[in-house]
Amino acid sequence: MNLYFLMTFLFLSVAGLTALDAALTSWTIIPWVNGLRWLRVHFITLGALTELLFGLLPLLAARRASLPKPRTRLDIWLLLNAGLMLLLAGIPIVNKALIFAGGTLIFTATTLLMHQLYQLRPTNRTEPGLGRKFYLMGLAFFLVGILIGTGLWLGWSDVLGIQTPVEAHIHANNWGLMSLVFAGLLVDLYPKVAKRPFHWPNSPNKIYWMMSLGALGLVLGPWVNSLYFTVPGLILHLSATFWLLANVIKPVWGDRAQWAKPGLWHLTTAYGWILAPVLIAPLIILKVPGFPGAGIEANAPQALIYGWVLQFGFAIIPYFARRQFQPKAEAELGGSWLSLIAVHLGGVALWVSIFVANSGLWHGLAYCLWLVAIVPIVLQLWRILHPVVADEGWETAVSSTD
Repeated sequence: MNLYFLMTFLFLSVAGLTALDAALTSWTIIPWVNGLRWLRVHFITLGALTELLFGLLPLLAARRASLPKPRTRLDIWLLLNAGLMLLLAGIPIVNKALIFAGGTLIFTATTLLMHQLYQLRPTNRTEPGLGRKFYLMGLAFFLVGILIGTGLWLGWSDVLGIQTPVEAHIHANNWGLMSLVFAGLLVDLYPKVAKRPFHWPNSPNKIYWMMSLGALGLVLGPWVNSLYFTVPGLILHLSATFWLLANVIKPVWGDRAQWAKPGLWHLTTAYGWILAPVLIAPLIILKVPGFPGAGIEANAPQALIYGWVLQFGFAIIPYFARRQFQPKAEAELGGSWLSLIAVHLGGVALWVSIFVANSGLWHGLAYCLWLVAIVPIVLQLWRILHPVVADEGWETAVSSTD
């Protein structure tokens, strides 16, 4: 079977447990595990979503190029997961050797995946394979994010001249990797889910360049500490994102059947959590008196990851798992009304925690709500995977996916 999907289920389950840990820590019930804030985020970004993308992107690229389904590259899988294990062990104890080894292995796995995707280029010029372009560019930004993130612990920031390394790392991974790969997934996925093309079918190539240049500006801005890169990059990136969302929403605007299920709501409303830090950013830059800039900088990435990145995953992870392991069933976007409501309320609670005196209560409530949102998705994914990993279906699953 495709081992990446099994690891996605594992990391998504752990992300739920760490959300519970965050809630209990905020309520001072188990204060001794405080300080795992960035580790919790990495269970989602480096864990669940990265596992899904590494397993999924070659399959999508091959399908769009009308090429045979590629076999799972065990060398890439082993490098990625060995790197993840080393990082997850090294970050909490700040062990530089483990962090360097983990970052190096993930960097190598990503490079090999990019080479694999490059080889899956379309043989027919009439089939552009636009999603593949987004994937390759997103992974290129991921390499930059790995370099900066690993260097945070090893003192590379001064050598590389990075003025605000944490911000540059976050921008490379969020505005670079996730934004571009998610856009590519929508380009490839939308015609099958909505059963109709984008509203502007010729726009993806323009969106690709706007989003790529915007992400470059958003990485260079904190790198050299210049708004001359950050502001144009933000304008380009947001314009491309709004154009992408318009392409998704306009064709189905009056189609009640499309909006009767939570999957499309997850995909579209998730992007609302990109706007929150963008709208607040000018107040931080202007250093408005009494405005909790430090609190926002510390907590806004959490809302972005749980509200946008994880919520996008709520829709696509069960969808692609169904396509992979239940090919005869009609695949539909994942999610539930409970997960939709809870994930948004969690984001609201986290932002409230930044501005109120009793922040621990609201901070813990945010993670508790995110745990509630994760549970239905984990159960959905388990119902899909369980027949495959059961003894009677294992051999069939292996032969069908390889």
